[in-house]
Order: sequence, then C-alpha cells, then structure tokens
Amino acid sequence: MTFPKEAHMSMKDLPKLERPYEKLEHFGPQALSEAELLAIIFRTGSRNIRAVELAQRLLALEKDEGIYGLYQYSLDELMNIKGIGRVKAIQIKAVLELSKRISRHQAAVKYRINSPASIASIYMEEMRYLKQEHFKIVLLDTKNQIIGSQDITKGSINSSIVHPREVFKYAIKKSAVGIIMLHNHPSGDPSPSKEDIAVTKRMKEVGELVGINLLDHIIIGDGLYISLKEREVI
Repeated sequence: MTFPKEAHMSMKDLPKLERPYEKLEHFGPQALSEAELLAIIFRTGSRNIRAVELAQRLLALEKDEGIYGLYQYSLDELMNIKGIGRVKAIQIKAVLELSKRISRHQAAVKYRINSPASIASIYMEEMRYLKQEHFKIVLLDTKNQIIGSQDITKGSINSSIVHPREVFKYAIKKSAVGIIMLHNHPSGDPSPSKEDIAVTKRMKEVGELVGINLLDHIIIGDGLYISLKEREVI
C-alpha cells in the first residue's frame, strides 16, 4: 500500500484527551495502549498516517505477540517496514533494550539467586524471544550474588562449539566462585537435548578441576524453563 505525498498527520487533530501525551498526563501511563506508548516515542507519524496508527500497524505485524514480537526484528528489518525508517527503527530498538535491562535489574533486586526460578526470572524476558540459540554464563560470588554475565556463543549448542576454555576464562578473570549456564530454545520448548546434557556434564567436570562450581544449567523456553540441576543431571 502506498500513501500520497502529504504532510505528516498530527496527533493535534485528535480530541485533546485522546492524544497520547495529554492522556498520559491526565490518567497515567497505565491507561495507554501499547500503540499509544509507541506513538509517544515516535512523536510524529508518516505520510497520511498519525503516529498512533503507524504504531498500530507495526504491532499488527505480530498479531499473537504484539510488542513482544518486535524483539525478533533487526534494525535493518525495522527500517524496511513502510513508515518506520531509520530514526523510528533506532527508537524502537532503544526502547526494547531499555525494557530488557529494566526487567533484568528489577528481577535481580527482587530475588536472591538461591533457586533456578530466581535466575530464570532475571533472564526470561531477554532470552525467550530470541530466534537463534544463545549460550551465556552468569557468575556468582560466595553469597550467590551475580557479579557478571557473559555471552559465549550463538547457534546450536554442542560440545564442539561450547568449549570449556571460553566458559571458564571469564569466570576465572572475575574470580567467580560458581557459574550458571543458560541457553534458550527458539522452539519455545525447554526440554533438554542429548547435546545439552553432554555439554552440562562436561562443564561440570571441568569446573571441578579448576575450582569453579557449575551450579546449574537452565534452558529457557517461551515463558518456561528447565533446570538440569532439578533434573539431577548435575
């Protein structure tokens, strides 16, 4: 669909209390839809379409997931969507990254790392929508507090790609006492594969040799997780 070359349509054309800025001022951010919140970030629309309508059209691309579906788009993919362009694509990526960091921080403050659920809650939103397998480690001190994390690799998780050298060199550098491994299953099903189990056992053995305990390996699915410690693999 193409639009005639007209000036950008303004939200000022809407009734005052239907404008996202004024609506937020009067009723609070919780009263706004996802499209209205995005429209505030966009500030302006595109040719012949207001910012709210542009946001609604963008969210409609992922009917089942809404705004969460935007996590899967790269910057270039967003820029290729009609009406988005470079600036709005950058705004979207910045907002999504902020939301991930806020979610991670709030979870870290709320929970002490003393169970698989506590660590899964921190990284669930970051990893559940990834379209490729990502493998990372989380480093803990003697009080089970997070002192760092590191992305190790992307792609299928197997013993030839996930090498103990890469896993433990960062942990040694940060003087970690224990580590937790995490990776996601893009299918949404966190059930462990034979390779997942083999990698876990191998890292457990290496950790014992270098004096850094592998406390768990958590597999993230779509809103679900499986702890290989709870499965007694570790």
